[in-house]
Amino acid sequence: MHDKTNRFSYHFFTTWCFALLTFSCAFILPTSAYALRIKEVAAVEGVRTNQLTGFGLVVGLDGTGDQTTQMPYTSQGMTNYLQQLGITLPSASASQLQLKNVAAVLVTAQLPAFARPGQAIDVSVSSVGNSKSLKGGMLISTPLKGVDGEIYAMAQGSLVVAGAGAAAGGSKVQINHLSAGRIPGGGQVERSVATPLQEGNSLILGLQASDFQTARRVAQAINTRFGAGSAQALDGRTIRVKAPMTPDERVSFMAELEELPLTSSVPSAKVVINSRTGSIALNQAVTLGPVAIAHGNLSISITSTPSVSQPNAMSEGQTTVTEKSNIQIRNEPGMLIELPAAPLLSDVVRALNSLGATPQDMLAILQAIKAAGALNAELEVI
Repeated sequence: MHDKTNRFSYHFFTTWCFALLTFSCAFILPTSAYALRIKEVAAVEGVRTNQLTGFGLVVGLDGTGDQTTQMPYTSQGMTNYLQQLGITLPSASASQLQLKNVAAVLVTAQLPAFARPGQAIDVSVSSVGNSKSLKGGMLISTPLKGVDGEIYAMAQGSLVVAGAGAAAGGSKVQINHLSAGRIPGGGQVERSVATPLQEGNSLILGLQASDFQTARRVAQAINTRFGAGSAQALDGRTIRVKAPMTPDERVSFMAELEELPLTSSVPSAKVVINSRTGSIALNQAVTLGPVAIAHGNLSISITSTPSVSQPNAMSEGQTTVTEKSNIQIRNEPGMLIELPAAPLLSDVVRALNSLGATPQDMLAILQAIKAAGALNAELEVI
């Protein structure tokens, strides 16, 4: 009995250690790299969303609407809406409407591909007048039109405004924007837009970015799965794909095609600089050649100190306050720093950080390195 207990304890201990080792290795072993799929780099040509827009009125505001004396289109829009309901106002009364609870707005929405009549879409509402807030308002029935002038959806509903504010005694506190909001599911599709998915015996895939290497890889992946000649790369952005004729087979074909994995390729080296914010972004293909850099700083400091001039007791003069300005110009010499060649992105970042420059200074440094031919990347300023 004692021997069985020892064997049971040893077996339990061995099983527990093996489970613990397996559980630990699950966090130590690296996971497989994420494979890029065709659906993430390409889309079917013609299958896209469509922009809709319309002019509407938001009612039910708590005195935060437009000042109609300055915004005549608000009162005109309300007059037109009342006429549609069979209420006609005298011309004199229509021009003198004071609608503090009404605001003129622009309504925008995106009509998804394959949307059918009766389906709901989200709409965005933005004030176009001098309304102080749209919070608590309701959008009345507003037609949404496409670029062809046809009505594709109708919008109506209560606004959701992600903001708050209060004002009293000349003071005002506001969090986020109060002049814009959304209506989840506030639009109803009235007309569908035809898509070319079921037209012809082939489809056109359009890449998100023009790249001959990616186009070739997409065509190779499709030909490997569906047979030679199934796909043909026309240029660096478009690929023609042969597809089944029946709708059900074509949908199944596209569902399988979009999930095909692609072998990753090295993107073109690019450095993107935002001159307004000082932001800099580099991709993994950026490399740096040997270069020497000297960057100095010129700073001008102006300080003003108030000085009181006190006249003598019997001079009948007046006490005056003058400003004493002190201007200092400091030019810090820049040391010549040699940066070695950096074949990896981490090496490029480490070399640039060694300069100790601010992001704004780095903009000028990168442009100078590019002009010197040591930055092996395309420099794009946005």
